[in-house]
Amino acid sequence: MSGNAAALTMSQAIPLRRADADSDALGWRDRLAQLDLVPDLGDNIGSAEWWRGLATLTLLCGAAIATFPGIQPLSIGGAPALGTADFNEARAQMIVPLALGGDTGRHMAATDAVRPLTQTPERPQIELTATLGSGDSFARVLERSGVGSGEAQALANQVSTAVPLADIAPGTRIDLILGRRAARTMPRPVDALAMRARFDLRIEMEREGDRLVMRRIPIAVDTTPLRIRGRVGDSLYRSARAAGAPATAIQSYLRVIGRQISVGSDIRANDEYDIIVDYRRAETGESETGKLLYAGLIRGGKPKLSMLEWTVDGRTQWYEASGVGEQRGGMARPTNGRITSTFGMRRHPILGYKRMHSGIDFGGGYGAPIYAVTDGVVTIAGRHGGYGNFVKLNHGNGLGTGYGHMSRIAVRPGQRVSRGQVIGYIGSTGLSTGPHLHYELYRNGRAVNPSSVTFVTRALLEGKALADFRARIRSLTAVAPGAALTPIAAKQVEGPKLGSLADVASKRAEGGI
Repeated sequence: MSGNAAALTMSQAIPLRRADADSDALGWRDRLAQLDLVPDLGDNIGSAEWWRGLATLTLLCGAAIATFPGIQPLSIGGAPALGTADFNEARAQMIVPLALGGDTGRHMAATDAVRPLTQTPERPQIELTATLGSGDSFARVLERSGVGSGEAQALANQVSTAVPLADIAPGTRIDLILGRRAARTMPRPVDALAMRARFDLRIEMEREGDRLVMRRIPIAVDTTPLRIRGRVGDSLYRSARAAGAPATAIQSYLRVIGRQISVGSDIRANDEYDIIVDYRRAETGESETGKLLYAGLIRGGKPKLSMLEWTVDGRTQWYEASGVGEQRGGMARPTNGRITSTFGMRRHPILGYKRMHSGIDFGGGYGAPIYAVTDGVVTIAGRHGGYGNFVKLNHGNGLGTGYGHMSRIAVRPGQRVSRGQVIGYIGSTGLSTGPHLHYELYRNGRAVNPSSVTFVTRALLEGKALADFRARIRSLTAVAPGAALTPIAAKQVEGPKLGSLADVASKRAEGGI
């Protein structure tokens, strides 16, 4: 009445049993109908009804097991579809992948016409290409290709008459044709050889009788420098690369002008770069790009910076158009050892009394190198009293340096030396208690404290050297931008190229070279 629901079981809703008074009146059919043979084994565990259900389940499982017929393989009889001979015949017509052996196809049996060979016949000629490696020698390349050591050395000597072997660049390809050998234990002789020995020279060699005849084929080369000019814009590097300048040349250009001006702040977008590099073109179509020759910067139509590499007294550096070279400040360290004694008064370790120590001592192992602190000329190189083996350099403007107690001297009087050049080796000659370097600095002939002076040097061209320098600038800047890229008519290398039997046969048919 309150709206709640009541749960009733099926037996409560529909009574299956009658009152006890009427139970005796039921027949056996009604009793069998009321019997539950498969009760829920999860309910009323342990009751009589549960045990009856368990017994029923056990009886059914035992009956199933007892009546199981079992599983046995079924045998199939009959002969194969193909016999052995028929299968082999069919297999001869198959195509089997190589991964599975690839041994299909018809194989013919040997007949009486087949005779075994005592040894495998050799090819009459072998064509191959050898490459000269870095640090390799011409003779070793030929030996690795199968040429005998004696003939390889003879060929190297013959080629050296046309071009120095050191001038043959690494990576050069050598085309070889090796002929028939007299015995298997002997190396094959060289029938023909061809290579591009230099950018402007090709060499061909061919056997005529018992000797190799060499022919030099010169190749015309255009050496017009490659000049590239353009506006700096947002990026000098990207602009120059877009104009066709090699990356290495642009990097060299930036390093050169960076010593004179600030690349980041002194170069404007409207400035023009002027780059000239070494460039060579062969008549056969090949080209080579070399090092940077000229670095210029143009502002407002006028040269703001002109730099040219020039060599003076064996020293190469970049000079401005006025003839002024690079400025070099400071002194190089005379040796790599640590300072063991400074400039000033001290007790002498051998003489035993106080006196002026007019230099700086650097410790170091016996034989360690000693370097010139800056450019100069050797004025003394030899024994010099208590200094032992001594070298004195004159650097100009009243400045000089001295190096004592050397074990060995590497320069001679009057020789010009450059900064960082080895002039001797640490030792213990003269009044010395052990291997070290005694280093002195002189101003107007008087010894001063080396740590108080810093050298600043600047090269300057004068006279004929300056005139030659400016003439070189004029010749380079007279080259029109892009003139080196003007197309030229490609020319084939004179004579047939070696590398195939047909080429050699055609040459022999025409009477050789």
